[in-house]
Formats: sequence, structure tokens, C-alpha cells
Amino acid sequence: MSSATRPADRLRHRLGAGAAAWLALVAFAPPSAPCAVATQPRHAGAASGTIRDVRLARTSCQAIAARVDAVPGTAPVLLRSYDSRRGTGAPDLPPLHSAAFSYDNALAVIALLACGRLPQAARIGEALRLATVHDTRLRDAYRAGAVEGGKPLPNGWWDGDRKRWVDAAHDYAGAYQDGTSCGNVAWVGLALLALHDATGQTRWRDAAVKLAQWVVVHASDARGAGGFDGGIESWMLVPRKATWKSTEHNIDLAALFGWLSRIDAPGGDWQLQARHARRFVAAQWDNTSGHFWMGTTADGATPLRSPSALDVQLWAQLLPDAPKAWRRALAWVEHANAVAGGFDFTDVRDGLWTEGTAQAALVYRWLGHRTEADRLLTSVARQASPGGFLYATPDARITAAYSHYYHQPHLAATAWAVLAALDRNPYLPKGSAHTPL
Repeated sequence: MSSATRPADRLRHRLGAGAAAWLALVAFAPPSAPCAVATQPRHAGAASGTIRDVRLARTSCQAIAARVDAVPGTAPVLLRSYDSRRGTGAPDLPPLHSAAFSYDNALAVIALLACGRLPQAARIGEALRLATVHDTRLRDAYRAGAVEGGKPLPNGWWDGDRKRWVDAAHDYAGAYQDGTSCGNVAWVGLALLALHDATGQTRWRDAAVKLAQWVVVHASDARGAGGFDGGIESWMLVPRKATWKSTEHNIDLAALFGWLSRIDAPGGDWQLQARHARRFVAAQWDNTSGHFWMGTTADGATPLRSPSALDVQLWAQLLPDAPKAWRRALAWVEHANAVAGGFDFTDVRDGLWTEGTAQAALVYRWLGHRTEADRLLTSVARQASPGGFLYATPDARITAAYSHYYHQPHLAATAWAVLAALDRNPYLPKGSAHTPL
């Protein structure tokens, strides 16, 4: 997510929200009440819950919920995205010490709802809602902890050498923490819609509408195949438009706009916007090779043909009415991204990426490939840290696009494990029917 290396910080946007962990370093939670995990499928085609899946969902949900409960009271809260490489406690790297990335916290909301932890999900959701309503734009990261004063604070840390507080929004010259990535905006919107689905309260829907409107105004693009650009990057403390486009961002946005359209949300022609995003996604499909390009260069039209980004190939399968031809991308990643026990983020294939392996397990399960999903979930379940979160990778370091992942517990990896174990598609309301074979 955040990084001490400025070029990597900027290039992170080109990959989208699903790659948030790769900028983390360059870029025992107490037990909580038992998680309400369903052991039977909620829709046709779902595999019955196994002992392993129930245990993985329960322990991962408890780990996330315990982090919320550790903040006394009922105030809105954002969770720190990473633990230290020791497996417990805050990271040593100052920019990550209290960093609560929006994407990670949005996933935590959806995961907590999937396992019946509405109070904890609502506390995180309210913090994200306050950021949506009261900040000038949703930032990619805020400061972890209780939210007081109406909106989350920008991430910051004490610099012992300089004897001063460093504010990421004003003193940290990285593009990511104070940027506004459209993929992250979409994920927060999806989390808010999941809360609306769970509660019926329109405040969640209305906040999601506000986020969707921001994207339409600030990121809609007519160049090339259209779609939406990257959003805003705050390079060297100067916010500027991100003119490149991410296939993954547009997948996320198609899901957000599509959900808003299906519930007849006010405030825009959401069906039109969903088509706009999906048109771009479809244009990035390379029929010859059977996979998606990662996005475009800064001209908004020239495809980024390398590296092979795992999340792009997987998340497209979770969209409603995804063309069956897109399933060829699974064969692509099985060749280009597969490693022992699962998948790497890129085709370098030097180690297992836990988050992406959980994503793959969900996709296989969603498409009815139970054997493949079970194998991957077994691997994912082995990545638990002493603090409860799952390690981003079991390896000391693996290569990601323009940077690396490290053996460090990660909130998003833990949340994706919950979603995979419970067969929960985050692009759709809870209980939605599986994609037919």
C-alpha cells in the first residue's frame, strides 16, 4: 500500500485496489464472541460448508471483529491494515504503523457482514461513511483507531529523528495514501451497499451514491474504449488527475453502478454508467490469449500488456452476467500465475500471494469448481499469524508489480479468506444466486 519509494507509490494506482498490499513496505487479538457462520449453502450450487471452511471463516472473522472490539465504546473505527512481520503488533515502518487503507476496511465490512457481525461491520462502515460525506474526497488511507470529530484523520506518525509529527496528507510525498483511487472508491461504495442490504437504512445507500457521483464527475473518460480513469494521485503532495486506466478499477465500478441500478438508487443513470465501465473491461479482453490486459498507459488507450495481474482475471468472473468466454482467463492464470499452493500476483511466480489465492478460491467456488476451491482454501488456512490475521505471503518476500509483498499479516487477505470460505461474492447482495455453469 504505502511505500517509501515514490515511483512504486505512483505506479500502484495502475494495478487497482486489489493490489493494495504490494506497496506496503517499499511498502494476538483477544478472542471475541463466536462468529455466526452458516454451515449450509444459501443458494443453489454452493458447496456445503466443511469443517475447514467453518473454522477458517470463524477464526478470521473473530480476528477482525476483535480488532474492532478492542477500541472501547461504539464510536466509528478504522482498522490498521497490517501487523508487524513478527505476527503481532503494529508495523515498524512508520507510514504503515497506523495506516488504515480504505480498500482493506471496506473488505472488512463485507466479511463481517458475511459472518453475521453487523455491530462491528457498522462501526467500520460508519467511519467510511463519515469520510465519504465530510471529506472533500475519499482518501486511499486514513489513520486507524476511533473516529472523533466527524471524519477520519489523515494517516500520520511521529518521526523520532526529526522530533515532529508527520502528516501523510501534507508531509509525506507518496502518491498513494492521500490519493483517491477509483477502485478503492468503488470498494467502499460496495461495502456501504452491503450495509444497506443488511439493514435497509438509506444512509448507507446515499453515501454509496455520493461516491458513485464523484467517480462520474471526476473520472469518466472518452479516450480509447471509454470507461473511467484512475482517479487522483497526490504525487509529491500535489494532487493531480490519474490519466491511466485500470481494468480492475472498471470491474469494481461496473459492480458498484450495477448494484445501484438494480436497487433503483437515486442520483444518476446507474445502468448507463455500468455499461460505460463494462465496455472498457470488455475492450481489455484479448481473445487470442484468453486474458485481460491490466489497463492502459497514461494516454488512456494503449494497453498495458505486462505484467499478468491476477486480480483482473479473477474479479471479472464475479460480475453478474460475465461472458462465459472470460472464464478462459482461469486457464491463463493457471499457466501464468500459479505457484505451489496457489497463485502469485504476477507472472514472476516467486511465491504465494494469500489474498489472491483466496480470491481464486472464491471464483472457483462461485463457478462450481469445488475441488480447485478446496485445494486453495487449504493453503489459505495455513497462513494464520499469531495475531489472527493471515500473512500476505508465507514467503519472506515475493515480487509484485513494481514492488514486493512481505511476510506480514494483512487485513485484506484475512477478509478475502472469509469471503472465500463463506462463498460470498462481494459484488452482489448476500444470498445472490451462483453463476450457472
